Formats: sequence, structure tokens, C-alpha cells
Amino acid sequence: MTTIAPRIDAVFDLDALIGDEEREWQLRARRFAQERILPVIEDDFEAGHFRREFVRELGELGFLGMHLTGYGCAGAGAVAYGLVCLELEAADSGWRTFVSVQGSLAMSAIHKYGSEEQKRQWLPGMAAGELIGCFALTEPHGGSDPAGMTTVARRDGDGWVIDGAKRWIGLASEADVAVVWAKIDETGAGGGGGVPGGAVRGFLIPTATPGFTATPIDGKLSMRASVQCDVALDRVRVGDEALLPGASGLSGPFSCLNEARYGIVWGAMGAARSCLEAALARATSREVFGKPIGANQLIQAKLADMFVEVEKGILLALHLGRLKERGALTPAQISVGKLNSVREALTIAHEARSILAGDGITNAWPVMRHAANLESVRTYEGTDEIHQLILGRELTGLSAF
Repeated sequence: MTTIAPRIDAVFDLDALIGDEEREWQLRARRFAQERILPVIEDDFEAGHFRREFVRELGELGFLGMHLTGYGCAGAGAVAYGLVCLELEAADSGWRTFVSVQGSLAMSAIHKYGSEEQKRQWLPGMAAGELIGCFALTEPHGGSDPAGMTTVARRDGDGWVIDGAKRWIGLASEADVAVVWAKIDETGAGGGGGVPGGAVRGFLIPTATPGFTATPIDGKLSMRASVQCDVALDRVRVGDEALLPGASGLSGPFSCLNEARYGIVWGAMGAARSCLEAALARATSREVFGKPIGANQLIQAKLADMFVEVEKGILLALHLGRLKERGALTPAQISVGKLNSVREALTIAHEARSILAGDGITNAWPVMRHAANLESVRTYEGTDEIHQLILGRELTGLSAF
């Protein structure tokens, strides 16, 4: 199916709002998405296949940890990173998710909170796509209450022993290193070595470490071209060199989650744009009652409403990106973007499916795949309800959770 993004771009005139370098990052990502991902994504989604060979290609293009500086990272601006997320998710949410897990979560944790030795050990290989990282925070009982985590790290001689379980951990079975968040055991020797008991700390654990097991989750009807896992930590022993020295408390993982949420603000609009493109293609090519269905007022009204929400979503993302580049972006503002982009992208996917009629449920069109993937995006990095409560607290000054 021929993409008609240029038509949407012309109406939107995004070029007037972004710089030449930012546009080049976007076009580079669009070419990769259209030439590499789109020809295989329907088969990969159907087979539940993660195409690992793309990882090095993404590294060669500079997309992995591109918003970070040094250690082989591109040092690109927030808007450039957002545009890359938009174009990758226009192909499939799974590949924007990969870039987010690798760069916004795992690499950001190391870059923000790691020692110089840890940064030099892991970041260059991760930026190049030679090494893969994962970010193990969510636990089986639920992801919205990380303060209630049950994974614990306790002092044992000159190192640490970590026990617990994590769930829905992206890339864990493919990863070379896991950023594992654990609560310091307050009993016995827990909290020794100057680390307070009960504190949440991050550990860099090579996935080949005995006791670390990652098992891909089967039965997924969403994110099928991506990998999410159950992780078991059974007496995983690491030395002090595994501890992220700069992170103490939940502010560490939360700051990384906000990096990933920012990418979602842009990425979900890529999925929405793809659904709109499919609806436009169908509306101008399918004829009923002797004319294209796009000549009917009801169809044009739907297309116009879908386009307005894509335009508004991208403008919001761009505003947040400029705030981020000035160092002025707040967590509440990110919640506005994440809540709006994913919610509207799902609405657009559903409207596009209605325009495609019965064919919309087939893989001849990308809409049902995007809708299924967006259900995952809606859940991870904070559900709609969590972001509503964050905004409610911001508005009232009262915490409901």
C-alpha cells in the first residue's frame, strides 16, 4: 500500500516548525521504517518474531540513546528524538518500544546514575546496537505501585544477593545487561555498606549471571513483533560494582520512565498517522454507489476529525519537546502528552477501521495491528488512570494515590 504521508505533511506543514537537522533525523527514520520494517512487519507480527538483525542497523543510524551525549551516543535534541519515535511507531509500536527500552530506559539509567566505569563498559556497545539492555521494574502483582516492590537485595559479604520476580520486561530474553530495581533488605545485614535499608536501588546485572532467568511471555495479542518477559531472580549474586551509585529511591526509575513516556507522546502519533493514511487510501480508492466513499460527507467528517487530532497531538509533542530542550519539562506535562496521544491514537485507529469496513480487520491494512499494539502502549509507562491521577494531583494539590 502506497503511503500518503506527504499529503498529510503538506496540510500540516511541519517543516515550518522544525530545523533542517531535525527533519533529516525524521527522514532517516522514515526511510528505515518504510524500507526495512514495513516489508516484513505483518509476517513478523503474525509469527511473533523479533527481528534482532535490525538492532545493529538502528545503532548504525544513531537512533539508540540518541538523546544522550558521549559514549558513542548522538547527542541529538529532544525534538529530533521525538520525530524518530514518530516514524518508527508509524511502522510498528514494537520497534519504537525497542528504541525506548534500549535508550530511554536502560541507557538513560546508566547515563544518569552509573559510575564512569559502568558508562564506559556498557554505553558504547549499546549505542552501536552490539549490546542490548532491559529495564526491570514492574513486578507480577502490578506495575502501578513500584513502592510496593518485593524484589530485595541484601548484603552478603562484599557483595549483594538479589531475589525476586519481574514481569512484562521488554527485551529481557535478548538482553546482555539488565537494570534491576530492588528494595534493600532492612533485616540482618541488609543496608550495610552505607546503603539504607528499605531504599530502592538499581543494579546492573549481566543476564548471564547465575540465577537470572528471562522467559518470553506467550499468548500476546499485542506487540507480537516485540519481546516481553517474566524475569526470575533466584539468589543472583553481584558485587558492589553492579550498584548504580547515583540512584537512590524511586526518583531514579521514575526519571527514566519519564524519558520513555516522552517518546510515547510522539510515537503514538506515528501509529495514529499510519491509521489515518490507511483510511485516506481506502476512502479515495474504494467506490460505492458509483463514487469513492471519500466523496461522502460522513467519511470526510471522520477523516477531518482524525486529522485534527493527529495535528493537535504532534503540536503538543513539539511543544513538550521544546520545553524539554530548555530543561523546563515537568512530569505533569509529560502525563498530559502520554494520556492524550495514546487515547486519541486508539480513537483514530477505531475510526480508521470503520472506514476500512470488513477489510479493516485483515492484515492487508495495518490498522488492527496498530490498535492492538496501542492497547499495550496505553498500559505501559503509566496507565490512563495513573496519568489522570497525576494530573488531578497537580490541579488540586491533593493526592488520590
